[in-house]
Amino acid sequence: MKNYFFAVTLLFVFSACKENKAEPETIISKAQTEDTLNVQEAKNKNYPENLTKVFDAHGGLDTWKAMKSLIFTMDKPDGKEVIMTNLNSREALLDNPESTIGFNGEQVWLLNKTEEAYKGYDPKYGYNLMFYFYAMPFILSDDGINYADAEPLVVEGVTYPGIQITYNAGVGETSDDRYVLYYNPTTYHMEWLGYTVSFVPGIDKKELHFRRYDNWQKVNGLLLPKTIVGYGYKDDKPTEAKQSTEFIDVKLSKNEIASSKFVKPEKAEFIN
Repeated sequence: MKNYFFAVTLLFVFSACKENKAEPETIISKAQTEDTLNVQEAKNKNYPENLTKVFDAHGGLDTWKAMKSLIFTMDKPDGKEVIMTNLNSREALLDNPESTIGFNGEQVWLLNKTEEAYKGYDPKYGYNLMFYFYAMPFILSDDGINYADAEPLVVEGVTYPGIQITYNAGVGETSDDRYVLYYNPTTYHMEWLGYTVSFVPGIDKKELHFRRYDNWQKVNGLLLPKTIVGYGYKDDKPTEAKQSTEFIDVKLSKNEIASSKFVKPEKAEFIN
């Protein structure tokens, strides 16, 4: 009887041990889910073939969609200007010695650090202006965008094919804006950007302005601008080179910046 009881007990313990060796449950984090969704959305979206080749030449849209935050610095005459952005929520912070502009995901705010009146662009448009230029060409994968072929741009004997970008009504603060991405027909690297400006009073809102992209740096597997050169413009064509902006201390990460970074300070004011 004792031997029988011992055998039954041993069988029970052995069975329990086998159950405990079952494969552990796989836990998928919210961040992993968002990464998967972003990459899947990029694959499901129908981009023009030439734009897809431009994305690929710069490291690939899947790689971009896996990133969560972008930080870069520009040297300005009055000191360094740092811009940080959460790529999904578009929470943003622009900080320089004279002012800080933030976007908390819902409202834009301004902190003037000087005794004088703020002199920059309207914060509603200015806080993400350079982010938009810097995140080219990947920013052109956003929702609410329409694509069409554009007339090629000829500069110094080189013909650059163009892709026109327009926006659905209500997309962003300036949905009437128009962009044209011009790319190298051999490398498919982005070389020029033509764009209209609708938020500055007193200028032609339909004429194309120009910036040149011919100097790139690799960051986390993606080609991002090292410098961007502003150009004069006439009749929807670039004329002479003007100011060159260099981008330093670039950080592209799969981690979001804490939302507390974008909360309005007590002395700042919301912009209506």
